[in-house]
Amino acid sequence: MEKRHDTTVRKPHLSPPDKKQKSADDFYGTRKQAVSLEHSSLFPERYEKIFLAIYFISLPYILGLIFFFFYVAEGKLDVFIAVNQDSPFLMVWAIGYEILAIILLVWIFKNSISISRRRDPQKK
Repeated sequence: MEKRHDTTVRKPHLSPPDKKQKSADDFYGTRKQAVSLEHSSLFPERYEKIFLAIYFISLPYILGLIFFFFYVAEGKLDVFIAVNQDSPFLMVWAIGYEILAIILLVWIFKNSISISRRRDPQKK
């Protein structure tokens, strides 16, 4: 009796799918551009760093004041003035900074979901 040797190559039982891995170029496209603050209307030319510092200080502070007015003082101006006199600048800024960070993280998360759904429309 002759022994037959099987010459076919068999894949392992639990083989990974034969999909091509997506690279960063496939995901973002080939649009690699340098990010420049000079062309933004929020940052006037030659004053980019000054305006960046102004925004870094003022935006969190304004958000902290809005939080104090609506949440802590419940929209009452006399309570807000009393609370604002007792609270230091750094505390109001830190609260506003955390609120701004949460808003940005939620925005980034929302955009990542919408980008992944746009890239893979059949996986809804």
